[in-house]
Amino acid sequence: MKLISALLCLFLLTGCAGGGLSSVNENSFISGSGIATFVEKDQRKSAPILSGPTLTTGEITLNSNQVTVVNVWASWCAPCRAEAPVLQEFSVNYPQVQFAGILTRDNLSSARAFYETFNLTFPTFIDDSLLIGFGGSLIPNAIPTTLIIDQDGKVAVRISGEVTVAGLKKMLDKVLVND
Repeated sequence: MKLISALLCLFLLTGCAGGGLSSVNENSFISGSGIATFVEKDQRKSAPILSGPTLTTGEITLNSNQVTVVNVWASWCAPCRAEAPVLQEFSVNYPQVQFAGILTRDNLSSARAFYETFNLTFPTFIDDSLLIGFGGSLIPNAIPTTLIIDQDGKVAVRISGEVTVAGLKKMLDKVLVND
């Protein structure tokens, strides 16, 4: 467990990245500045149950039987600021999908100001130890990282770096159509 934690910290210490450390293969797509890795349904690994305290709504547990977009962010991260309006817009335009954030390497007052500045309405978990639960699948490897979890609770997509409208739409629609 210590090795997984150390590796996760190493990946997160790469800071704000446009591309991340993802390997590129036939299932990878470059969308804007983020590299998206799609995992075929039969090769996906389970995501952890996301439960805990949030920035604004108290303690919650996400529905594990619903397609979920999880964004790992920090208020000091410029790509996180750039993608926040995109994620908020998608959370409104895809009501069948649940959206959540995981705050990492940040303080709560800065994070709350970020949350209010961008009028975010989806919950953000404040316990970044939740990231350790992704160790057996596509781990968040940059700040920001966006993961799409399928309706079976398995990690289907990782976008390392800033999401774009076209990139997120392509990956989210692909998961929704295939599930």
